[in-house]
Amino acid sequence: MSKKIKISDLPEFDMAEYLEDDKAIAEYLTVVIEENDPALLAAALGDIARARGMGDIAKAAGLGREALYKALRPGAQPRFDTVQRVCAALGVRLTVVPA
Repeated sequence: MSKKIKISDLPEFDMAEYLEDDKAIAEYLTVVIEENDPALLAAALGDIARARGMGDIAKAAGLGREALYKALRPGAQPRFDTVQRVCAALGVRLTVVPA
């Protein structure tokens, strides 16, 4: 008989732990953008910012650290200029291709 696993016993998954290089970050953002969910994009940018160091990214984006956390929390819908500034600070850019 197999033992049942409780959800509360599972370790919490943190995507930031797996974003070790620019290629992983680009692949992650590509998948997220294909979902067409602004809140998911904000959360993904938050994951990447945490992986790179939230304080450093906030400074490079010209934002306060708390403002960056608030803008990129799950469910947030940051303004496009905030997304652009964060992308620039992360060293990535959003591109457009024909659908």
